Amino acid sequence: MSEAPTRTNWMSMTNLEHGIRLLLGWLAWGAYAVAPIALRIALAVPFFRSGLTKWDSFLELSPAATFLFEEQFKLHIFGGIYDLPAPDTLALLDSVAEIVLPILLVVGLATRFSALGLLVMTGVIELVVPEGWANFHLPWAAMAISIIAIGPGPLSLDHLVDRVCRLWNPGGAA
Repeated sequence: MSEAPTRTNWMSMTNLEHGIRLLLGWLAWGAYAVAPIALRIALAVPFFRSGLTKWDSFLELSPAATFLFEEQFKLHIFGGIYDLPAPDTLALLDSVAEIVLPILLVVGLATRFSALGLLVMTGVIELVVPEGWANFHLPWAAMAISIIAIGPGPLSLDHLVDRVCRLWNPGGAA
């Protein structure tokens, strides 16, 4: 026969449960601070690295970048393969976005908009390179959606701007 729990056993279970809850609370607090910046960096790196390959020097777009958009990149829509519209303009916009949006994302400025921009780019990339969905596009989309959902986190310029706005306008909407 098993013994009925004594007061001492009950107290130790309560203390164990309290300790576990305390530990889980600390883990959640740490993850709240670290997860957003980790997501922001993880999403920014592949786009920034791609963006660096499209420039020869400051404000000088690589001819290879233009060539990619004119000759290599094709839209795969409804079973057909189509040329990109305005490939020179798209090459420039893409090359700028692949540098600017990741930088904004890493520093946490206009974070949700930057993540949205990279999510849209991921969707377009999926139409151009459909075979990359499982290894690249799905994780990128998941990270972008997560950043949009949880926000920039406490280690961001957005958070700092919000704090400053609250100090300048106490009691008002920030």
